[in-house]
Amino acid sequence: MHRVKKLFTLIHIGVWTLFGLLVALQLSQENEHWRTMTLGFLLTCLYVFYSHFFLLTRYLGKNQKKAYFGKLAVIMLTGPFPFLIFHYRKLDTWDPFIEHYLMTLVTSVPMFVFLSWLARVTENLVINTIKKEQLEKQAVEAELYYLKSQINPHFLFNTLNNIHTLVYKQAPAAPEAVMRLASLMRYMIYESNAPTVPLSRELDYLNDYVGLQQLRYKNAPVVDMQVEGEIAACHIAPLLFIHLLENAYKHSPARLEPGDIKIKVEIQEDTLTFKVQNPIGNNRATGLEEPGGIGLPNVQKRLALMYPGKHVLEMGASDNTFNVLLKIEGIHSQAHEREADVLYH
Repeated sequence: MHRVKKLFTLIHIGVWTLFGLLVALQLSQENEHWRTMTLGFLLTCLYVFYSHFFLLTRYLGKNQKKAYFGKLAVIMLTGPFPFLIFHYRKLDTWDPFIEHYLMTLVTSVPMFVFLSWLARVTENLVINTIKKEQLEKQAVEAELYYLKSQINPHFLFNTLNNIHTLVYKQAPAAPEAVMRLASLMRYMIYESNAPTVPLSRELDYLNDYVGLQQLRYKNAPVVDMQVEGEIAACHIAPLLFIHLLENAYKHSPARLEPGDIKIKVEIQEDTLTFKVQNPIGNNRATGLEEPGGIGLPNVQKRLALMYPGKHVLEMGASDNTFNVLLKIEGIHSQAHEREADVLYH
């Protein structure tokens, strides 16, 4: 906000400097006393403009019309005096004084009263708009922070349950599971605080999670992940996919065959398509988030905040499988572009 006010100050200085030069140039061609004429005219303009400008600062938007119009009348009636004081002619008689006073009062004073009103309204509009946008941005950032803060406990709770089972069974894979969990938590705590992360890093995170979950199964990998397209230049909001993958594990049958959970990541131009498919057996209802679950609602809210109007999330069951389709546009946007888009919407 300080920078905005400083910018307006520079604009005022620049405009008045240019205006003064134009007045001096015009008068220098018409009158040999152009210096005093220019000084007097500028003083009248400055006096009327800024007296009314700061009067509006005090009374604009407040129900004090009588005080405002009373002081405005004083400003207008006294406005011509600086010009008359520096007038090159001696106005020691009544008639020429009244003539020049009325001429200045009718022509210059109303114009600069109007210009000061226009300048004050414009500045207030810009400043209030910036304040509103800052408040909206703070609200969005607070909600995003809240949603992301839900991810760690939710994910940690479910993963610790799995590790608890390994420890309870005294499985040899338990120490490795703890190390994998530490790696996952390191990403969530230290790397996912940015508005966006490289898509490649997010996919590495999913692979780590798949590796952790695979410790529960003795057979070949139950997840078949395919990536198509160039991902090097793509950026994505962090921790969007984990709930979708976790949901696939959570609502699949206890016994999974190799490749039962299918993940496909496809990049086409500026659009990312993320598909997850998992078996649900005869119980189709289990494909959805459990009542009270925060996973999928969390994803939906974050998508609405980070990619308003630029995403599609579809979920449904068919042929004993549950399918999730997520499409996101603008995956090449950097962090500052994503923040601007959030703010705009």
